[in-house]
Amino acid sequence: MKLPLGCNIPEMEKGKITMAHGNGGVLTQRLIEEVFAANFDNAYLSELNDGAVLPWSNGNLAMTSDSFVVNPLFFPGGNIGELAVNGIINDLLCCGAVPMFMSASFIIEEGFEISKLNVIASSMAKVAKDNGMYIVTGDTKVVERGKCDGTYISGCGIGNVLHGVSLSPKNIKCGDAVIVTAPIAEHGISILTSREGLGFEGKIQSDTASLKTMITNLLFNVPDIRAIRDATRGGVATVLNEIAEASDKTIIIDEEAVPINKNAAAAAALLGLDPLYVANEGVMVIILPMERAAEALSALKRDRHGKDAAIVGEVMDDGEGEVYIKTIIGTERILPTLANEQFPRIC
Repeated sequence: MKLPLGCNIPEMEKGKITMAHGNGGVLTQRLIEEVFAANFDNAYLSELNDGAVLPWSNGNLAMTSDSFVVNPLFFPGGNIGELAVNGIINDLLCCGAVPMFMSASFIIEEGFEISKLNVIASSMAKVAKDNGMYIVTGDTKVVERGKCDGTYISGCGIGNVLHGVSLSPKNIKCGDAVIVTAPIAEHGISILTSREGLGFEGKIQSDTASLKTMITNLLFNVPDIRAIRDATRGGVATVLNEIAEASDKTIIIDEEAVPINKNAAAAAALLGLDPLYVANEGVMVIILPMERAAEALSALKRDRHGKDAAIVGEVMDDGEGEVYIKTIIGTERILPTLANEQFPRIC
């Protein structure tokens, strides 16, 4: 499954934003640290999770924000609207929260067909209704023709944190198990092959989905979950690196244990991509005590989105926030954070 990946930080014009700043990897993290975290610094933001957990009179609320610029807008397995609502829901779940409310703001290009916009809005409404969440406010802006690829969507979500649940990489302990909930790389490869017309459309579909039922059932039935992360931009490898760095732990995973469907693996090999760095929209990385892992797998596999869930690794002794991979040929090496942009506009 492993293929060569350039991991050097790309050369760039000093002081300018590059496409690699949007891939969820090294440059994204640097941009967050040096610009946004530095300017907006506060106790809630400093956790740097998929959302913020906020104190409230009757418990805790979670809040998250995300923007969606995927190209194309319609792809095998979904569209930008479904992607936006699913993404907000899943980010709230990673905070241990049940999704409640969402805003949806649109930047729309002059000349964009209203019929397509209606399909997007209708699909958003269905996903929200199916998950008991309300889209309660938003905004609309129109820009000149050629200034936007049809439409971009920005959303904010609010959810109610489940009683007694506290998810954070800082909870992680040595000996914990690492679970990946579903086959990886399908969203990113679906978008890329659809965009470029590479002929995989009938075989590989985006995995975009709300994981509300699966994750809430897990949290209700399996105690001591340490952390949950949504493996979107930068894929499983980048999420694992973020967790390792935040927890100051070493994580090691087994390449053969990582779930991936044969069509996605074949397409990744053909395209020269490492599936571990390809974006997902229906895959969670879960860290929990090893003694709870079998119980968690049983709970996950009862849901159609978790039927292929697998233990892929373990948290090792305290280290320097690094991730290692045992390869299929028996070697072991560092699995670094993504540096170069593989392909943009994936979500």
